Amino acid sequence: MALRDSLDRFEQFATDVILERRFGKRAMLLRWFLYALSWIFRGVVQLRLWLYRKRIRKARQLGVMVVSVGNLTVGGTGKTPVVERLARELQDGGRKVAILSRGYKNKKLPLLRRLRRRWFGKFKPRVVHDGQKILLDSAWAGDEPFMLARSLGDVLVLVDRDRARTGRHAIREYNADLLILDDGMQYQDIEHRLDICLIDSQAPFGNEYLLPRGTLREPPSNLRRASYILITKAVPGKNAALIQRIRRYNRTAEIIECSHKPQYLQNLYDTDDRKPLDFLLGKFIGALSGIARPESFEDLLKSLGSELLITSRFADHHRFNDDELREFIARAIRRDLDCIVTTQKDAVRFPTKITGVEKLEVPIYYLRVEIEIISGHESWQRMITRLTQRNEVRTPERVFA
Repeated sequence: MALRDSLDRFEQFATDVILERRFGKRAMLLRWFLYALSWIFRGVVQLRLWLYRKRIRKARQLGVMVVSVGNLTVGGTGKTPVVERLARELQDGGRKVAILSRGYKNKKLPLLRRLRRRWFGKFKPRVVHDGQKILLDSAWAGDEPFMLARSLGDVLVLVDRDRARTGRHAIREYNADLLILDDGMQYQDIEHRLDICLIDSQAPFGNEYLLPRGTLREPPSNLRRASYILITKAVPGKNAALIQRIRRYNRTAEIIECSHKPQYLQNLYDTDDRKPLDFLLGKFIGALSGIARPESFEDLLKSLGSELLITSRFADHHRFNDDELREFIARAIRRDLDCIVTTQKDAVRFPTKITGVEKLEVPIYYLRVEIEIISGHESWQRMITRLTQRNEVRTPERVFA
């Protein structure tokens, strides 16, 4: 526990340094060190893409439609609701969809067992949802895969770092005929039919630096690979300058503007307690989160009419423990808050029961959010139609080669 807390504190410190929220001698030295490393990172990224482009390193063809949903930056673009809507509409359109995820920060098996399973036994990815029921919890699945499995209800969700082998497993064992690579823009081992790239309107290219100095995974010029570009968290009529910059890198991709629209509040520990959004009007609340951009979530709560009195921010993908929750609940009681609100993504990392708390004196809700298209409806529908048309022949020898 002490090691995890130390790593979380260091991660939070490094994040604050990268995002220019920390200053002083230590922060300045770390920034310069990370800046030097970012040039090495740039070279490695561009070399890797060049190897794939020249087919020195070949992407594998799985014989079915493969769609990548990703971004150029680390976290914060609101990708999961987009993947959810895309998977739902494709499944409703007649496709057998499988979502393939890396399962970031999920619980790992012991090393020897992983090696034995991968190299000396039959390969089997973690199946989060088999199309009928959820088989893993968020700790073993990872935050986003579990969240997608719970929200979609009947879509295959599989997790493994080797998504090429995972894709073959989904095709062979579950007859999947369309694969969605969750966070797949940088994953080049599988040939993509479409690349959907998300850009956050509030921080389109992060702080303009590449990892580890910044939040960019690759240079903005690589946006040229995208087939469709979704501007997320968009405000109607205020993205002209961003669209103009996007067109410098990609002249042909269809651009769709969308927002993350809140739907309702759901009590974490009482499935029968669901509140409409106007429940927050005039309420005194606390916000608890462990996401890449907590300020966006907090601003949303304020825009819904609440009085946000206390906040607690943890590192992205932080798994909350009983002590942290009891401490925050105690703060909420002292401030006489009406409720505590967290994100839907964070909610899957809460314990199923808070030890030492028989009855919550302050209810905890998560905010359910869905994607809403505000511009480019025709482009989105053309994409769905294109992906649901069955004009491709699946070739078994290509799938299992």
